Amino acid sequence: MIRFLVALLPLLPASGVAAAQDHQHHAPPTRPPAQAQAQAQAQAQTQAQTQAPATADPHADHSMAPSHPTADPHAGHAMPAPAPADDPHAGHAMSAQATDPHAGHDMSAMGSPYIPTHADDDGRPQKPPPPGALSGPDHAADAVWNADRMAGARDLLRRENGDVRATAFIIDRLEAGFGDDEEGWLWDVGGWTGGDINRFWWKFEGEGDFDGGAEGEVQGLYSRAISPFWDVQTGLRQDFRDHGEAPTHLVLGLQGLAPYWWEVDAAAFLSTKGDLTARVEAEYDQRITQRLILQPRIEVEASATDIPELGLGAGLTHVEAGLRLRYEIAKEFAPYVGVEWSRQLGDTADLTRALGGESEHTRVVIGVKAWF
Repeated sequence: MIRFLVALLPLLPASGVAAAQDHQHHAPPTRPPAQAQAQAQAQAQTQAQTQAPATADPHADHSMAPSHPTADPHAGHAMPAPAPADDPHAGHAMSAQATDPHAGHDMSAMGSPYIPTHADDDGRPQKPPPPGALSGPDHAADAVWNADRMAGARDLLRRENGDVRATAFIIDRLEAGFGDDEEGWLWDVGGWTGGDINRFWWKFEGEGDFDGGAEGEVQGLYSRAISPFWDVQTGLRQDFRDHGEAPTHLVLGLQGLAPYWWEVDAAAFLSTKGDLTARVEAEYDQRITQRLILQPRIEVEASATDIPELGLGAGLTHVEAGLRLRYEIAKEFAPYVGVEWSRQLGDTADLTRALGGESEHTRVVIGVKAWF
């Protein structure tokens, strides 16, 4: 028995260590005094933070004295959750930066930025095209198909896509006038045939009374476009009268669309006797509605010399102004009513009064405007 106890003596220290290790899971170890003091201070601080305003210093009342080396200086502290690492502005008040820094600025005058290129540099040398660029036929297709076949194809393309022939017949004024104890009628018609650049124009205008007397003129003109809105015209004018001379004139004129949409027809006339006269007509269409149109019109005539046989004096000879209101039943047909005032000027008015006539007239007109 004594020998058995002697044999168990060496095992007693090992069993004590094992028992101590087993009890570590059941009883917490005794805390050092410094760690217990830090935990107490943390609990007190937590209670103070719950009672203090949000702006209080989170480190107020903390004891910053060095603790035991093994103690955790932040043990027991309530640490707020940190902001996500990928949002550097989390929690920041951004209301002051949300507004547009250019709000209220007038940016309309700035326009698009101008970026200069080498084409704007006059001093920069430009390389000429290589010699091969200018070699070969004028039309590359001639190298594949023969030139005769391609010439016919190009002519057809030109006629169908830019050399279109058209014809128009225009009744600008066909009206009857009443006033000053005089009644009469007037016509001003014309037309053209040709393309966009070259045209043949004809103009036929005159006036008469209901007793059968009439006088007027007819013109045949070649018209050539010199700009998108203006044509130069040249040709002949032939006058006709019941009594008196009916001279022939050489015509040189300009017809087109002036600024502010005034339709202008100006011409100079040189007769076979050397008499030089001129006439300018202008009219404007003011749309009141899609169908109702108000048209002011003015006409001025002048003579370079006295022409007694025609009752004309040197200088401005005649002015005529009218206002017509028309209604377009269709685009091609529009009846109208209006008023027109005319007056002879200068020496022409003196000649008319010397012959017992009136130099000024006002009349009401009724007519129609059409084109085909």
